[in-house]
Amino acid sequence: MLLSCYIHRNPLRAGMVRRLVDYPWSSYPVYAYGRKSPEWLYTAPILSYFNAKDKNKAYREMVQGYSREEKSIWEDFQHGLFLGSRKFTDRIRSKYLSGKPDIEIPQKRQVLRDTNPKTILEKAAKVLKCDTNDFLQSSRISDSNKLNRDLLIYLLWSTGWYNNQEIGNLFGLGYSSISRRVAMMESRISQENEIHKRLEEIKSLIKV
Repeated sequence: MLLSCYIHRNPLRAGMVRRLVDYPWSSYPVYAYGRKSPEWLYTAPILSYFNAKDKNKAYREMVQGYSREEKSIWEDFQHGLFLGSRKFTDRIRSKYLSGKPDIEIPQKRQVLRDTNPKTILEKAAKVLKCDTNDFLQSSRISDSNKLNRDLLIYLLWSTGWYNNQEIGNLFGLGYSSISRRVAMMESRISQENEIHKRLEEIKSLIKV
């Protein structure tokens, strides 16, 4: 029944008509107004749901009322993948969607991207045994904290979930500064085995 309501409201939802009855390729006028039905259309399974004397009117009112219910459904439809609360989405994402996003599945990329970058930083900082307060939004930091900061910048960038501007806003750095630090870390990671091992350790422990 609800599926029928959803399908019949598609032309209106898509902005193709202002009234459902005006869509010429819909069976809605048959269900809602009792208009002549083609031989292949069997309306009884749907209309038998109603006990009202005027089943067409009852169906019409149900479709009209469905717009309110539809809004609440889509509010709980997360990223084109999950129907449920944010808590449920976070639990499913943590259990089944850890790892790099699949470029062939844009919904999965969006779910992963929705992970709060601060959550990643907190987990990574524990692995590095550093305090992000020492360098987030701060320009004067020690050499050791610079390395930790740049590793974390590179970690966020390498996930592919956040752009340079988003990462820069988090660290108090500009877009171009993030680009430079990512390039620098790529060079150091390829040349310095210790830094490469540290990055892989972070990735394996926090699963990004």
